[in-house]
Amino acid sequence: MLNLDVLIDEQTIYKRIDELAKQIEKDYENEELVCICILKGSFPFIWELGKRIHKNNISFEFMEISSYGSSFETSGKINVKKDVSCDLTGKNILVIEDIIDTGTTLSYLTDYLKAKNPKSLKIATLLNKPSRRLIDIYVDYIGFSIEDKFVLGFGLDLDQNYRNLPYIAYVKN
Repeated sequence: MLNLDVLIDEQTIYKRIDELAKQIEKDYENEELVCICILKGSFPFIWELGKRIHKNNISFEFMEISSYGSSFETSGKINVKKDVSCDLTGKNILVIEDIIDTGTTLSYLTDYLKAKNPKSLKIATLLNKPSRRLIDIYVDYIGFSIEDKFVLGFGLDLDQNYRNLPYIAYVKN
């Protein structure tokens, strides 16, 4: 069992998701929006965010991309396990990420999605680790910027475990 400590509690997460939803509603008012959930870690975030956006017609798509496997560090190798199932041409796309770390995966993903000719492409992430960035990525909607700690919970995992925690925890040394 890992030695964990709470970094961001459940109430704080939900409050910030409320704020992000209001901003997204404003930015896409009267526009259709395709939210692409990057599985598996982003599922709790997209679920909570989607429930709070009421002024827009939203559709959900899912992609599964891996760069971690079962370690604490990214492998740097991007593996697309599941692609979107609809045509994204001319659509407003909002990529929903759980965490942006080095930027390697997201850089690959944005290039991949831009090739599908969307009307717009923006990024929302629950967690941002700017100190770890290897590739400069602009993120439109950030839940929380955090220091360089290995975090778990609210969808984030270690070898598929701990996703079910209702808060964000970090591994204590």
